[in-house]
Amino acid sequence: MVYKKEYLEAFLKNQSQLFDEPVAETLEEADAFLDDCMAVVADSFKDVKDYFEENGMDTAGLTKEELLEESEVFALPDGKYLIVEG
Repeated sequence: MVYKKEYLEAFLKNQSQLFDEPVAETLEEADAFLDDCMAVVADSFKDVKDYFEENGMDTAGLTKEELLEESEVFALPDGKYLIVEG
């Protein structure tokens, strides 16, 4: 998958929310990393919730804010979300 430049920039800027050390330093490295770990772009909060539920997470007790604060979820400039499995 080829990720939009603004998605890559958002990941580079905020990668420390998920990783202790940088996993990418350039847009190309970020694109390769996200592709390797099969990162997903979710169009809405509902898609984020569905993704976590499909992958075995019990989201019943979580608020929208709590779910979006998960370290794997990166808010994107256009209102979408990037989900990166660490």
